[in-house]
Amino acid sequence: MVSRSGFVALAGRPNVGKSTLVNAIVGHKVAIVSDKPQTTRRAVRGVATHSSSEAVWQLVLTDLPGVQRPRDALTQRMQRRVESELRDSDAALLMVNGDQGVGGPGDVFIAQALAAASVPAVIAVNKVDRLNHTRTVEALQATADLGLDAEVFPISARTGKGVGPLVEHLVAQIPEGPFMFGEDELSDQPESVMLAELVREQVLHRTRQEVPHAVEVQVDEIDERDGLVYVRALLWVETASQKGILIGARGQMIKEIGTAARKELQREVGGQVHLDLSVRVRKSWRADDALLDRLGIT
Repeated sequence: MVSRSGFVALAGRPNVGKSTLVNAIVGHKVAIVSDKPQTTRRAVRGVATHSSSEAVWQLVLTDLPGVQRPRDALTQRMQRRVESELRDSDAALLMVNGDQGVGGPGDVFIAQALAAASVPAVIAVNKVDRLNHTRTVEALQATADLGLDAEVFPISARTGKGVGPLVEHLVAQIPEGPFMFGEDELSDQPESVMLAELVREQVLHRTRQEVPHAVEVQVDEIDERDGLVYVRALLWVETASQKGILIGARGQMIKEIGTAARKELQREVGGQVHLDLSVRVRKSWRADDALLDRLGIT
């Protein structure tokens, strides 16, 4: 049986559910999830592989940062990566948030960008599990009004509703060819980046206002000894006040972050983890090209 294999780029406004969908299709957590914009800063690739007597395919799903107007070196890099990945993909999936309304300037801008990208496009209207029939019809009509020549699929990435037909259609858009990743590979992320992102996810869940956007996590040591995986992670912030918030009164906040993150890391590595967290200040790190290079945000 001939196999299909290709790259599908997921584009959309921040917080529309792209990471949740990638995790659902892959069947494993490869992208962190939160309700904060800029949760996804890198182009995260999740690999979904299917082999049966009826079909053989591999979808490489690229979870792109939310499309937004660049404000600093960090968001400039994020936007450049979005544009690059769209050019190099075999197909593009535009995700819109049916619950928040479809057809705003952000959706229109991204639809126009996909139309100019010269790759097959598909649209997923996410979070329809929160909509009644009338609102679903309104969301689908607003999606059609975007003017993009694409099939439209109402889905819920959270519950899995409608995801099956969407995947079948995406597979039909990618070319015939051999697998690009091993059948047991789920992502192209280095282990250090995946573990750092799991720590950052817990920061996002517990902080507000400017702090979530000002934090980046760097894992600089992973060592296995005496039946434990030792992980040392640095939490970068931009001001002393942000450092104080992350540490919390009597160290309570950093303790909560560490406890929750350690559980996620143990699930990822499949063993016991000793997690060492430290918070460091680097003023305006989001505009620091040298640090962004070290963090792998290209």
